[in-house]
Amino acid sequence: MARGMRIALYQPEIAGNVGAILRLAACFSVPVDIIMPMGFAFSDAKLKRAAMDYGASADVTRHANFEAFDTVRRAEGRRLMLMSSHASQRLPDVEFREDDILLMGSESAGVPVNVRDLADVRVRIPMAPGFRSLNIAVSTGIAVAEALRQTGSFPQ
Repeated sequence: MARGMRIALYQPEIAGNVGAILRLAACFSVPVDIIMPMGFAFSDAKLKRAAMDYGASADVTRHANFEAFDTVRRAEGRRLMLMSSHASQRLPDVEFREDDILLMGSESAGVPVNVRDLADVRVRIPMAPGFRSLNIAVSTGIAVAEALRQTGSFPQ
């Protein structure tokens, strides 16, 4: 993995969401790690439609499973920042580093307990009372923008 901030998607299920995240990643020059299995074929038309012509510019690495991904992450000494609606730390209160990995769980189940427990920091995006969660692509955009802002890593 190249140095710098990364987005990791844990077993994503919805092609359109992944496409939107790949577009975001290409626009902000943030590489994406996809932790398999996915709930759709990588060639899915919905992924291509959501990514539009930006998808080919995204830097994507696929990992066979979480263990393969985590082996690389640990070898590089990177922090794993789990974005979760159940986390106690609020996004505005977290201090990001330039080489953090922002882990997004699957749309229907998030991440399993063993993955959650390996996260260095668990972060939630605060919302108005009565709402459970945001769309994963929206959450990714909010988290990446805050992390890039804090670290001065927005593209020029």
